[in-house]
Order: sequence, then structure tokens, then C-alpha cells
Amino acid sequence: MPAIDSTTVLLGIPNVSEGTDLEVLAAIGAAFAAGGAELLTAAPHTDPDHDRAVFTMAAAPGVLSAALVSGARAAIERIDLAQHAGLHPHVGAIDVVPVVYLDAARRGAACAEALVVADRIGAELGVPVLLYGALAGGRTRAELRRGGPAQLAHRLASGELRPDFGSPRAHRTAGAVLVAARPPLVAFNLELAPPATAADAHRIALLIREGGEEGLPGVRAIGLALAHGGGVAQVSMNVEDHLRVPLAQVVAAVERHAVVSAAELVGLAPRAAFEGWPEHLECRGRALIEDALGF
Repeated sequence: MPAIDSTTVLLGIPNVSEGTDLEVLAAIGAAFAAGGAELLTAAPHTDPDHDRAVFTMAAAPGVLSAALVSGARAAIERIDLAQHAGLHPHVGAIDVVPVVYLDAARRGAACAEALVVADRIGAELGVPVLLYGALAGGRTRAELRRGGPAQLAHRLASGELRPDFGSPRAHRTAGAVLVAARPPLVAFNLELAPPATAADAHRIALLIREGGEEGLPGVRAIGLALAHGGGVAQVSMNVEDHLRVPLAQVVAAVERHAVVSAAELVGLAPRAAFEGWPEHLECRGRALIEDALGF
């Protein structure tokens, strides 16, 4: 693997709708690597309750798009949404494929790379591809995921939605793929101490997410119960601007309403996201982008 050039490297952070079958995930990871990307974690972050895995990889422009298409092909061949039972909102076997830029100088390269990925997945793999974020005028993942795979398939079939690339109809087993170019996003979970319930987690998520009564800008949140965690209540979040809203602020917002028993990072985060992190709380899976890249 060639040395990573810190001035040009882009990240790919595809999420697939499989969180338990390690053989399937190993095959998908091998396909990403065979395409030329460097996987930044030894294994993807997996979650059986969400039935989801997150891969994090780095490569130069051109190489990254080839790797993402290679892994997408492996995921589409191996994952059937009819068998998916996870709690996380989704519409595809390979659900989201964000191309991530680490500074403003690489934004243009990331946008171009994301469009190449979207075009190739649509043309070569027979699935509809929908853009979100800046490439789609600010359209959100939540808008596209509303109602799940079946509702998205209906919206495509009726013409309410038109894919940006690929088939006009949802793939029978793989659904659709959502593609974006964006800066780093922090995927982050907080578990609530008993006797908090899923209803409590849902109420807190509604309060603290953007648009809620105590809304934190750029924070997307849902509340749920973890079957594999004995029914522990969890607030699951994406923090879209960690400089504006560091994770410590998110923890404080949740702790105003419940006792937080555990924190978990999904994938990698920029070092700045942990500025002011509370000493009383450990974070499972804490790993930094800068350390993984050796910068």
C-alpha cells in the first residue's frame, strides 16, 4: 500500500445493512481493500441491534472511488434487505456512501469523487443512487429514509422521487444507495442507566436533536432499546459539526435528563470532537482519525 499523502487523502465511510454475519463483512472489507483503499480499522464497527456495520478507509482520489465501487458490489451480492431486522433507519444493503474531506481545500475533490462513485454504482451495479447533503441542495438522509426501503421503493415507482444515477426502480434485494460528500461526522451513542426506558431515550432524542426544544445544531438523534444489551435504553446520534457542538456538550445535554452509564464512538472521530470530554465517562471504541492516518 503506498504511503498516504496527507494533502490529498480522502476518506470513505460506507455503512452496510449487516451487523452480525462476520463472513459477509470480511468479504466486503476484502473487496474494499482489493479496490485499493487502506482500511483504517482492523474490522468494521458492528452493531447487532442496529444490524449495521461501518467501514472507514482512506485513499487518494480516483483510487477511493474504485475501492468503494468494489465493496459496494460485494455488499449488494451478499445482503438481502428482506432478511434485515435492525433498528437503524436504512434504505439499502450498502445504505450510505459518504466521501469525507478533512479540510476545505479537499472539498472539491471529494465532491468529484462522490459523483464518480454514484455514477459507477448506478451504471455498473443496477441500483438507484440518490444524492444527499450539499450535492443535493441540502436534502437529508432522513428525508430519503422516511418509511424505510418499502416506502422508498414506492416513491421511486410512482415518480415522486427520481434517482440521480442508476435504475429508476429500487433493487429487489439491495434497495437503493445514498451518496454524499461531506466533512467529518461523528456517530456517537449514549446508554442510559436503568430505570431509563426506550421511551425515555426517545423523549430525550426529540428534545436535544436539531429542531427540538433544546435542539443542538447539526445533531440527529433517535432513542431505542438494545435487545443485545438487555434492553438498555440508548440515544443514538450523528453530530454533524463537532467544532460547533463538541461531544462533551452532547453528553451534558443528555445528562440533564438521565444518568448516562456508557458512551460509544462508531468509527473514527477528529481529535477536536473530544475537546473537554468529561473525565467521569469512558468512551468505548474511542479512536481518532489523526492517529489512524499517522498525521
